[in-house]
Amino acid sequence: MTTKLSAYAAASLLVALSTFTSVSDARAAGCGGASWYALTSRTASGERMNPNKLTAAHRSLRFGTKVKVTHARTGRSVVVRINDRGPFIRGRVLDLSKAAASQIGMISSGHAKICYQIVG
Repeated sequence: MTTKLSAYAAASLLVALSTFTSVSDARAAGCGGASWYALTSRTASGERMNPNKLTAAHRSLRFGTKVKVTHARTGRSVVVRINDRGPFIRGRVLDLSKAAASQIGMISSGHAKICYQIVG
């Protein structure tokens, strides 16, 4: 049995599919813990970690994905680029570069509750 989609349904499906780059990206908005790091070693993407750039580590998002990160307590936000894998501590969803952590005000605490969403 074949199903014929209306033009509206087909257009809606196309927009939905083009919004996310993968199935894991579709589930990549949420809240959780974040920490920061300032190493200068190689990242999982192969580039050298630069603590002065707005980057982050995520367990499964594609490298190069842009993510808006908002500090739950202060409401301050920053857009970061995923270039590494991690974090590897239960309850944490992102590891931010020192520069990104500084922009949302979590340097002194070392970790914070954040919410995040893909922006590009």
